[in-house]
Amino acid sequence: MRLSTKSRYGLRALFDIAYNNNTAPAQIQDISRRQQISPRYLEQIFQNLKKAGVLKSKRGPQGGYTLARKPDQITVLEIIQATEQDALMVDCGGQGKKTRRRKNECPFEGNCVTQTVWKDANDLLAELFGKMTLETLCQRGQEMGVEKDQDAKMMYYI
Repeated sequence: MRLSTKSRYGLRALFDIAYNNNTAPAQIQDISRRQQISPRYLEQIFQNLKKAGVLKSKRGPQGGYTLARKPDQITVLEIIQATEQDALMVDCGGQGKKTRRRKNECPFEGNCVTQTVWKDANDLLAELFGKMTLETLCQRGQEMGVEKDQDAKMMYYI
């Protein structure tokens, strides 16, 4: 499976929010700096993630981005589905989104043994990604010793 940068960057950005900000709003500039992703590109990705109900935004001086749900309730599969047009290994077997037409219709559609291989592979990946959550990634980050950003909004009032 070859995922686009939207999925890969979207996953990295959401991991960043879950890992570094917990419930505090994350500024796009901070995510951009830590993950080395263009802020403009992040904005585009975040639009899809907001539409999918994975991310929330708040405007204003204390604004930023927060996860719409807890990290253990957001799966990698959700993130991929929100950012990819079609996340299949091979556009075979009529499993692509019905809203778009495939360029090359297969003459063996519905009568092809190899079609079952791609269906099984797609199903296994969907199962794996469906079980893996942002919480899983945060745990892995801790195990790997990924440092948390200490820039998390600390305000001192006098």
